[in-house]
Amino acid sequence: MALFKLKENKTNARTELTAGVTTFFTMAYIIVVNPAVHAAAGVPFEQVFMATIISSIIGTLIMAFFANYPIAVAPGMGLNAYFASVVASQGISYQVVFGAVFLAGAIFALLSLTKFRETLISAIPESLKYAITAGIGLFIAFLGFTMSGLVVPGEANIIEFGNIRDPMTALTIVGLFITLILMARKIKGALFLGMAATGLIAYFTGQLEFTGWVSAPPTPVFFDLDIVGVFKQGIYSVLFAFLLVTIFETTGTIIGVAEQGGFMKNGHLPRAKPALFADAAATMVGSTFGTSPSSAYIESSAGVAAGGRTGLTTVVVAGFFAVSIFFTPIIGAIANVAAITAPVLIIVGCLMMDGLAHIKWKKFDEAFPAFAVIMAMPLTSSIATGIAIGFITYPLLKLATGKGKEIHWIIYLFAVIFILQMLYFPAN
Repeated sequence: MALFKLKENKTNARTELTAGVTTFFTMAYIIVVNPAVHAAAGVPFEQVFMATIISSIIGTLIMAFFANYPIAVAPGMGLNAYFASVVASQGISYQVVFGAVFLAGAIFALLSLTKFRETLISAIPESLKYAITAGIGLFIAFLGFTMSGLVVPGEANIIEFGNIRDPMTALTIVGLFITLILMARKIKGALFLGMAATGLIAYFTGQLEFTGWVSAPPTPVFFDLDIVGVFKQGIYSVLFAFLLVTIFETTGTIIGVAEQGGFMKNGHLPRAKPALFADAAATMVGSTFGTSPSSAYIESSAGVAAGGRTGLTTVVVAGFFAVSIFFTPIIGAIANVAAITAPVLIIVGCLMMDGLAHIKWKKFDEAFPAFAVIMAMPLTSSIATGIAIGFITYPLLKLATGKGKEIHWIIYLFAVIFILQMLYFPAN
């Protein structure tokens, strides 16, 4: 245990084990939700299931052994839904989109070894950062509403409330309220327990059927990534969206959990490069097996709250991910019942609204770009479009109010790039 410096971090193996178990069961929903979301885009369920496990194990172990932090890594929520929307709505093959994911991971890996990443993060206005997170929250919450039948296409309106007498919709409502109560009571692993309770109800109502319980793991297959197709089809905004959101999510999560655990030293995070590289490596590996970008998980804060202070916590998390590969029949059956996974999407979407309180809504040149980002993402089913609109309107309004010099040159550069991309290379 000397590798993890338990005594120096004032912890012990038992505490780290407890913290690892806590973190895993808090984020275990991703094992079911991620394959379910990708399956909507036509990616084989078992393929995404194995990709989810493999990328989570690799990213989490890199975080454990090279950064020594109790921060778990797995495919990120939001970007998986965006991945599905790009494939489904634009007719772009998932091989091409996985190519964009791989490139984003490679660029992120390079940026993690330089200071450009820090420059980029500091250059982007806080209001846009919060707006992007909130927009993604609405995006995935809307997915949860539609896949469960809570919201359906309407005859008189674009969308309308669904039929609550429909068994799947009714079960979604029941599962949502169960999970909400667990969340309100601050029960650890509320999302996972909510899924378990909803699944149990579905089993007794005949909506959930198992063809087996344990099986040999599916054979992981390398995807034939179409990286060339990324450039041929000009999906640069998709590539940039994967890159930018991953940077925001990873950096924000790592800093947040580090603050909670007391890892920050004079405002700086020791071993930041390997911590950031963990996500980049997981993203690259995950794309070759068949999943969207990976990110550090805020659910790691549950493990930190339970006493986790070192990479031993994340080794335990990785171990649980490895064991889960033997339960494909159970996980596959659960993923096919939308009512079990939809409440998670809706609640996670709500949790991502937190940053809205930090936006200066009384300052129009700050408020409108944020508003445009938040609205554009769910209404256009595109995270990339939302980001583009924000990067274009923000510097425009600052110039109009005589505050152009306050804006970093990188923002102007991206504004021009996005304008050209939307005019000549529209991908979404």
